[in-house]
Amino acid sequence: MQKLPTKAEQVLDRLDWTVIRRLDGLLQGDYRTFFQGFGLDFADIREYQYGDDVRTLDWNVTARMATPYVRRYHEDRDITAWFLLDLSPSVEFGNPERRKRDLLTDCTAILARLLTRRGNKVGSILFDGSVPVLRPPGVGRKQVLTLIQDIEEYSTERTVPETDLSILLEAAAMVIHRRSLIFLMSDFYSVPGWERILGQLSIKHEVTGIRVYDPEESRLPPLGLVWIEDAETGEQVLLDSNSKTFQKNFSRINEERILNLERTFRSWGLDLLSLSTDADLVRELLRFSGFRKLRAGHATRRKT
Repeated sequence: MQKLPTKAEQVLDRLDWTVIRRLDGLLQGDYRTFFQGFGLDFADIREYQYGDDVRTLDWNVTARMATPYVRRYHEDRDITAWFLLDLSPSVEFGNPERRKRDLLTDCTAILARLLTRRGNKVGSILFDGSVPVLRPPGVGRKQVLTLIQDIEEYSTERTVPETDLSILLEAAAMVIHRRSLIFLMSDFYSVPGWERILGQLSIKHEVTGIRVYDPEESRLPPLGLVWIEDAETGEQVLLDSNSKTFQKNFSRINEERILNLERTFRSWGLDLLSLSTDADLVRELLRFSGFRKLRAGHATRRKT
C-alpha cells in the first residue's frame, strides 16, 4: 500500500513546483546577495573607514582606542540560518484562502529549501508568546520538512495576555553562538522593549525582519455597532464602526505602528520585508533581492 504524503510534504511539493524552482533559476548569481553571505569567521580588526557596515564595529576595541574599529571576517562556504517564528494567536488572522500563519509557513519553507539545496544548515525557534521551542540546525530536504511540520503542529493557544517578542529574541541570543543569518518572522503585534534586544542581536548576526500581514487588518468596514476582539489578549470592545472619527483613528494608529516598525529596523541598519497574504511570493522575493543588490552596489562604490 502506497504511503500518502504528509501535510509537510504536500506543502513543500506545492512550493517546489510553484515558487522554489522558479526562484532558484532566477536568483542564480544573486543568491549570495539575497542571503548576504553569512556564516563568517573572524579575520582581523582595522580602523573604521567611510562606508563600512556599522554592525561590524568592535565596541570594546573602539572604547579602548577612542576611535572606531571594525571586525573583518572570512566568508565560509556554508551559512547557518535561523528562523525566529512568531506563532502567537494574531497570526491566525487572514482570509479563507490564506492566513498569516500559512504565509509564514510558505516563506519559511521557501527560504529554508533555497538554503539547504546548497548544503547550508537551517534551524528554528518557535514562539507562541510564552516558552520558545528550539529546533537545532540541520541540512537537507528532511530538515525543511521537519520545520514545516513543527509549524503545522504548533499550537497557538493564548497562554499570556500579550505577546512579548523580547522573550523570543533573548532565547535566540542565548542559543545562537556562531555568527548566523537570522530571519525574524512576525506580524509584530508585541509589547514594547524588543527593539533594544533586536539591536544587540544584530551586532553579531545578520538579521532580516519579515512582517506578515493581511490587508484587512488596516481597515474596518462601516458595519455599525460591532464587537471587536483582540487576537492577542482576548479583550472584547463594542465599537461604532460607522463613526468617521473611529475610522480615521483606526487608520492612523495602524499607519503609525508600521512607520515605527520600519523606523526601528532602519535605525539598526536592518532590512524589513513586508509580505501580504495576497502577495505573489516570487515577485516579492525577487524585488527584495533586487533592493539588496542595489544597496550592495552603492556600498561598494562608496568604499572605492
